Amino acid sequence: MVSWMESQNMESQNSEVQNLKIQDNDFKYYMQDTGHLYFGARYSYTELMEHEMVPFKFKSIIEHYIMKDTQPDTTLESQFYYMAPEMFSYKTYGQLKAKVKVCLLVEKKSLFGNPRMVYRNKVFTLEEFVKMNLAQKKKYGVKIQEIVLSKLAMMSFSV
Repeated sequence: MVSWMESQNMESQNSEVQNLKIQDNDFKYYMQDTGHLYFGARYSYTELMEHEMVPFKFKSIIEHYIMKDTQPDTTLESQFYYMAPEMFSYKTYGQLKAKVKVCLLVEKKSLFGNPRMVYRNKVFTLEEFVKMNLAQKKKYGVKIQEIVLSKLAMMSFSV
């Protein structure tokens, strides 16, 4: 027989596990509108290849071009965070007119002039984001949320 305290402890552990699962699925989404494709940055390339809603053309671009210098279990977040201009995937995403939506720390002055740090969302082009070195990314607490690709660029991309 399980006591009341033990059952409360088990419920607490179960809710913590559920919260971890929910947090793991944060920023794992795929959306599209008339001109762009939006990918949550926590997706790995393996998950993108298995997702049925991801366009076939993007899957073939991943398979033929991006996997040349990337491991399948790499997330979009880590791929873009550590991307360098000499990488083949940089050139591929450049052709796809990729943009990176990030959340970064900025200083904001309060009503009384006291500075405080707050997070703000910003969209960078791929070139702007890759020009930022790792020290700057860590200094500003950069968190990649989303990768945006142009549908027109994808349509004109030949596989």
